[in-house]
Amino acid sequence: MADEELVALYWTVSGPTEAHTGREWSLFDFGDRCAEASKVGFRGIGLWHTDLEHVLENRSLSEMKRILDANGLTYLQLEFLEDWFLDPDDERRRASDERRRLLFEAAAALDALHIKIGNIPGTPCELGRVTERYGELCAEAAQHTKAEIVYEFMPFDVNVRSLDAVLAVVEGAGADNGGIAVDTWHASKLAITPDDLRRIPLRWLRWVELSDGRFEDMADPVDETVNHRRLPGEGEFDIRGYVEVCREIGYLGPWGVEVLSQELRDLPMGEIFSRSYETTAAQFDAIAA
Repeated sequence: MADEELVALYWTVSGPTEAHTGREWSLFDFGDRCAEASKVGFRGIGLWHTDLEHVLENRSLSEMKRILDANGLTYLQLEFLEDWFLDPDDERRRASDERRRLLFEAAAALDALHIKIGNIPGTPCELGRVTERYGELCAEAAQHTKAEIVYEFMPFDVNVRSLDAVLAVVEGAGADNGGIAVDTWHASKLAITPDDLRRIPLRWLRWVELSDGRFEDMADPVDETVNHRRLPGEGEFDIRGYVEVCREIGYLGPWGVEVLSQELRDLPMGEIFSRSYETTAAQFDAIAA
């Protein structure tokens, strides 16, 4: 592997959780996760908001920061914020604003690389309003943290599920701390090829997540998305192609590993971390720098 740095994202290494359907916080201790990540070669980890809340029941943000630093973990991803584009008097928006405050506070204290946002529930909204609210979100975030606010487009997002749409949002907002999160699972499912990514100006390519799978959709798209992804190199997607194009564009940031897989979650913690790192690192070995 070359000099690329990998980040073990939350759902990849959370262990026996119930992604989006039940208990979302990890049974693996935060300190143990950090130690295991460092041991196998990861340079950072990710935290889902529900798990962050659970960790904070027994640890302070300052203690969490000491654990990250002690294990040499440079990068932290925080997620996930949704419903941020709804009207302020909407009950869902009020809940989102509470989560927003938590994520901003944690991002500042933990020196997070970015906060990932989007529209997992698929709530409809006019694109102009999404763009306006995204700009407002980025502006507010800048008052609290240096973390970037990266928009993850996906099939479930009825407003932003294409390169045209996500570029319209980030370019329309024009925020210095805003940008696009590319997930190879979502891109592949949306038939966005590696070459298509060349349309993204480097300024807006802020984050890349690697995840493999198969092109043919399963009967239940939600079940497939949260339980049946594959580790990079173990599916049909052109992971090496996405990596190569992102490199050619000029992307120099770390790479997230996001594999939501029931099979992976059922493995012992050490094997989860080691397999996730080794399979992903192999995708870079095959590409000339």
